[in-house]
Amino acid sequence: AKGPLSYITPLFTARFLMRPPVVFINLDRDVERRERLLAQLHQLPLESQRFPAVWWADIPPAQAQQWYSETLNARQYYKPLGNGEKGCYASHLSVWRQLLDGDAPALVVLEDDVRLGPQFVAAVEAIAALSEPWDMVKLLGRTSEKIRSQRALLSGMALLDYSRVPSLAAGYVISRSGATKLLAHRQPFGRPIDVDLRFWWECGPFRTLGVSPAVVELDETSLVSSIWGEGRDTLTLAQRGRKFSMKLALTAGNAWHRRRLPRF
Repeated sequence: AKGPLSYITPLFTARFLMRPPVVFINLDRDVERRERLLAQLHQLPLESQRFPAVWWADIPPAQAQQWYSETLNARQYYKPLGNGEKGCYASHLSVWRQLLDGDAPALVVLEDDVRLGPQFVAAVEAIAALSEPWDMVKLLGRTSEKIRSQRALLSGMALLDYSRVPSLAAGYVISRSGATKLLAHRQPFGRPIDVDLRFWWECGPFRTLGVSPAVVELDETSLVSSIWGEGRDTLTLAQRGRKFSMKLALTAGNAWHRRRLPRF
């Protein structure tokens, strides 16, 4: 059976070299989010397709164990992941696998609670044309990021080399090299995807870049999360201690390994 991205192979010709296809992850039940994002994507000169998000409760136990490790979670993170977090991560893993199963050199991955900026297409095309190696370029960011270096990507837009990778994972471009590394090192997983991406050195020399100003932002539907539900649990004292230890490990690991990466 063909995967959700099987359309990439016959459609991917020379004219798409500067325009990677777009996939957005969306639960079947989230109709409003789907319609909002489709209305935006239909206005753009990019091939796009919906990826049905993984509903974790429906995953067979054998597959669930291949994706998520309770042992790894206990070692890496400060509390067990909820089904929404697991399903979110599994959806991204599945999209990365579909990229490698096709012929596209890169893929734009969106979650369904985003709004696309006016320079979205131009930024995606410029990222696809980069000469230096990269694994992931984040399209969503905060107004102030911790930057190591930057250079012009487009007129009025900078390509960022982070000194600290931000946690947002709702919009990014991933290359084949990036998908290969993540699939090799993130199966099974023990942290949420946005946290795991910050521990980039665990996937070898994994280069995450960004753009400023961001060309993707969260829309109002993001205020009600399909991952967290109505709210987040209150942490116990032990969990707070483990969270603090995780943050220390992130800070130390990032500082140590970042020194070895080249600047622009």
